[in-house]
Amino acid sequence: MGGVPTKHHTRSKTGNRRSHLALTASQLIACPKCKHPTLPHRICSNCGYRPAKIKNQK
Repeated sequence: MGGVPTKHHTRSKTGNRRSHLALTASQLIACPKCKHPTLPHRICSNCGYRPAKIKNQK
């Protein structure tokens, strides 16, 4: 015999469990050099500006 669920999960219990699975939109900031929208803590794809924390990471 195959596995059969022994308890029924109501829609509200399932929804409560899944309430933390929602995706969030990525937060963009303006590059301090060229004002192009970029992700925080990343190198700017437009002008190549690198924040100080990324420069000294070696």
